[in-house]
Amino acid sequence: MSSGPNVNEDSLTEGELVRPMFRLAWPLVVIQLLQVAYNVGDTFWLGALSPDAVGAISLAFPLLFLVISVGGGFTAAGAILIAQHTGAESGKGGLIAGQTISFISLVAIGLGIVGYYATEPMLEALPADSDTKAEILPLAAEYLEIFFLGVPFVFGFFVFASLMRGYGNTRAPMRVMAISVVINLLLDPLLIFGWWVFPELGVAGAAVATVLSRAIATAVGFYLLYYTDVGPEIGVDHIRPRLEYVTEIVRLGVPTALEQSMTALALVVMTAMVVTFPPAVVAAYGLGNRLISLAFLPAMGLGQATDSIVGQNLGADRSDRAAKATWIASGVIAGIMLLAGAIAFLFPEPFVSVFLTADEAGRAETIAYGVTYLQFAAFAFVFMGVLQVIQGAFRGAGNTKTALVFAVLGLWIVRVPITYYLIFIAEWGTTGIWTGVVLGDVASAIAAVAWFTRGTWKKSIVEEEPGSTADSADQADPAEDSTLAE
Repeated sequence: MSSGPNVNEDSLTEGELVRPMFRLAWPLVVIQLLQVAYNVGDTFWLGALSPDAVGAISLAFPLLFLVISVGGGFTAAGAILIAQHTGAESGKGGLIAGQTISFISLVAIGLGIVGYYATEPMLEALPADSDTKAEILPLAAEYLEIFFLGVPFVFGFFVFASLMRGYGNTRAPMRVMAISVVINLLLDPLLIFGWWVFPELGVAGAAVATVLSRAIATAVGFYLLYYTDVGPEIGVDHIRPRLEYVTEIVRLGVPTALEQSMTALALVVMTAMVVTFPPAVVAAYGLGNRLISLAFLPAMGLGQATDSIVGQNLGADRSDRAAKATWIASGVIAGIMLLAGAIAFLFPEPFVSVFLTADEAGRAETIAYGVTYLQFAAFAFVFMGVLQVIQGAFRGAGNTKTALVFAVLGLWIVRVPITYYLIFIAEWGTTGIWTGVVLGDVASAIAAVAWFTRGTWKKSIVEEEPGSTADSADQADPAEDSTLAE
């Protein structure tokens, strides 16, 4: 097979830049849309079941994210390494892919076991309102325990998609994801409500549907990796763990895992503050976050495309091209998110109400809170989008510590403290929740763009063999970037 994507049409390192960039990005946007379709499908059908069921998913999501973020960090490391080795034409893409697969598989099994047994203690630790604790926590526990048993399948697809992204092929994981989503959407109502010959499982049914559909996606993805030529060529000997490559994956992956974990922990802390309010506020907060994630899809796709583009161009020693691609992507996403923000601010109620079809007490109140949250969040859409692209550039350069710093800045230095102050000290009530979210996104985006303009990220991490440049990319400017990373 060839050492990389077709140079004439798909090369990210030579020729025209804009067309191949969008050719890489649009399937990633679709993948993100399909990813959210899992959650939207669950939310829609559970909303038809009861508002408490929606609240249970709202409580479960941050805890799931906390565990998944660890695997996400290491899969991102694999994508970074594959991208730079592809750009440098080193011929080691298959080896990097194999090392990533074997390492992540072990991590997934361990995290699934820990998550399963930690579900009840984690939920009990939340300072929930008495009604929330009695009505929602048991449902959240049902969902989480089943999901954690399926974590290896969830991670399996993430590994496949990340490796293919780094290689420059985003259409294959898009097709696999589409198959998985269709299966999930078909299984959701059957297992939640017990239609046809299926048992009525309620909230647990949504978890079972998700795990089964992920398992199918993982099986198809691994078949494509091992038995076709759509991605890096993986040999049997590539799976055996090799210390030098595992060390490199860990070195790059730990900051990204920490970044995502810190994000998840911040969401857990935010949820802990939100659950001190009545169930209607908890449900509205969860609904608002899911709607924001929908608007966030183009930013996620372009951010992931940017890390592949930057990685391949730095591997090919074309740092100016990497910077140009980042600025183009930032401008495009700013325009898209500006339009999305305007729509969300002007017409919030139809988006919020579509996920609450159950005619039960609390529905109108939940919609009212959800509308207010979405209108507040709309002001931060542009900042959220640009931040994703800039963070993608940092990761693609292997500068994962810097990406970690800006995640910590927005969440732990701004969002969480300000939200706490506004809710419990200034007594702003629910307005304090919405305001804290917006201020955190704005602050981190401005800081990240300012740092990116300094150009201290422009260095490849594949100039020498793994292990010989222990701090390569993250020390592109030791006097500056290392100080920030601390």
